[in-house]
Amino acid sequence: MMKQKLEIPFYAKLAFVLTSIALILAFVYLAHGVLVPILMALLFAILLRPVVKFFNQRLKFPHVLASIVTVVLFVLVIAGIVFFVSWKIKSMASDLEQIKINLNIHYHHIQQWVKEQFNVSYSDQLKYIQQARKDSLPGTEVIGNTFSSFGDVFLNFTLVPIYVFLFLLYRNLFLTFLSKLFRPEYQHKLHQILDEVKAAVQSYLVGLLTEVLIVATLTSIGLSIVGVQYPILLGVITGVLNMIPYIGILIAAGLSMLATLTTSAELSVVFGVALVNAIVQPIDNNLVVPMVVSSKVKINAFVSLVSIIIGGLLAGIAGMFLAIPLVAIIKVIFDNIESLEPYGYLMGDERPKTYTWGKVTVAHLDSGNIVNGDPLKIENAKKTFFNRLKDMFGGKQK
Repeated sequence: MMKQKLEIPFYAKLAFVLTSIALILAFVYLAHGVLVPILMALLFAILLRPVVKFFNQRLKFPHVLASIVTVVLFVLVIAGIVFFVSWKIKSMASDLEQIKINLNIHYHHIQQWVKEQFNVSYSDQLKYIQQARKDSLPGTEVIGNTFSSFGDVFLNFTLVPIYVFLFLLYRNLFLTFLSKLFRPEYQHKLHQILDEVKAAVQSYLVGLLTEVLIVATLTSIGLSIVGVQYPILLGVITGVLNMIPYIGILIAAGLSMLATLTTSAELSVVFGVALVNAIVQPIDNNLVVPMVVSSKVKINAFVSLVSIIIGGLLAGIAGMFLAIPLVAIIKVIFDNIESLEPYGYLMGDERPKTYTWGKVTVAHLDSGNIVNGDPLKIENAKKTFFNRLKDMFGGKQK
């Protein structure tokens, strides 16, 4: 007697999926203090694996010693960057009084302009400002949470080097554990997924570090031309904050404009800083990101933005930084599992990243139907995705 296949209604499947997602997000939110440093360490361990391999195979270091030397070099690089930034910030702090004086000058200029243009007296302006402060108390709470998140990142970052070392040291143990979870017929697919995850993470992080250097260099040069004090410091801060997509550059621009007050009370310098950011950002978004941050996994802008917002809500600044590489890993897994492949396609970006214009390769700004890759594979993915939707709603697959 043949067993009948159990058909689960669409609403039951949907309820199960939504419940599972809610439970996962709740777990991440409650345990992000533990998960964030572990996930950051995992990404850095994947990035540093070639360094360990170099010490181990080329220089014949024992595996433990190779892991220790790699982590020490990693800590020294990070410590050097932190020392440079803190040293420059200490120098900037000596100009705090001048910043206050210049801020008051700008404040009085704005008050005078408002009075002349809108006929609003100084006392009325003061009342409006005080009322705005009362109404913006929730906003100040958000700012406080943001700085608290920064504090959590730096506090947890002390654990990251330890976790990185342990991931590098016990790499074979973790890989063997994963192999034991799956039957022999799935081993090839498992190794394929792990190889693609490693390539995607390394490609993304190396590209991100390259982007930081390029943005920092361009911003430093631009601020030097404008005449801002501490251009190298502000360029480095801009490059580092630019790792936080969409939001980091806004914070960096605000800090750069504030730093102009150390040398001048003229608005022309502030406009110069805004102009530098307005020039560097299109170069970064349209040239550097498509050609340098060339991850093997392409995530479309919609999924990137949503994942960054969710990451920020769940784990603050660190969650925003981790969002893109974690989504890239999820997409690799989806692409290699047949039943989940349509969702991997939905997360991807089929538009070409570059366009050859004569001898120059530039970012492709056309959002049309031209695609990179195998057209047959893309078309099959589309059909599979829409057929799966029909099946979920009770239709039959063709």
